[in-house]
Amino acid sequence: MIKRPKILVTNDDGISAQGIRFLIDVIRDLGDVIVVAPDSPQSGMGHAITVQSPLRIKMIVEEDGYREYSCNGTPVDCVKLGEQVVLKGKPDLLVSGINHGSNAAINVVYSGTMAAVIEGCIDGIPSIGFSMDDFSQHLNFEPARALITHIASQVLQNGLKEGVCLNVNFPVTEQIKGIKVTHQADAYWSEEFDSRVDPRGRNYHWLIGKFVNRDNGYENDINAMKEGYASVVPIKIDLTAYDQIEDLKYLEQNTEVQ
Repeated sequence: MIKRPKILVTNDDGISAQGIRFLIDVIRDLGDVIVVAPDSPQSGMGHAITVQSPLRIKMIVEEDGYREYSCNGTPVDCVKLGEQVVLKGKPDLLVSGINHGSNAAINVVYSGTMAAVIEGCIDGIPSIGFSMDDFSQHLNFEPARALITHIASQVLQNGLKEGVCLNVNFPVTEQIKGIKVTHQADAYWSEEFDSRVDPRGRNYHWLIGKFVNRDNGYENDINAMKEGYASVVPIKIDLTAYDQIEDLKYLEQNTEVQ
């Protein structure tokens, strides 16, 4: 009997989100699936972990080749619990998503979806995050099915370089043209606060803003999606700016303890 790979599935939109239900349906064809996902939406949580309250997991489904749990923690908590408590070892692959909304460009920094992927990468697990460029809760994910299968199966077969994970973003279209392996666009959120006063005279604030793309290049994740392609960006967990090390050597001067 051929041993099927173990695949850990999580997300940040919560275990009931349409995106993760679709991802589970696709990934079950590739191996034995273990789902550990937040019991409520955790979008924008980044790499947050829970340290001041107990974490609990609840089994929802257990059947041959498939187990599903909800967790009261963050996406990163889900990965840690999935690996250390549920599986008691590393899965062969970790997939996160499908996120409702793009995680291209600077969004990767804030994303709970990608934080789970980065956590898996830190632990040496081949890890992939999937997102779709639309925040609607009623998306047609079907055009992404074949590409999810292709990317996940290729990573299962070939692995990823240590310290590298994948950020995959799909355009909203009835037919995705293909895949472009590209880089993160130079884009950011220009933010401000809408400040108001409640009926009791207390101040409160809503974060608002607009997305600004200042990347004039062609081969970036945002432009790939605009052209109708799925973008695949390799993400490194090593944040060192190696090209700046020599330039900053002047900081070492005259610092010897007298």
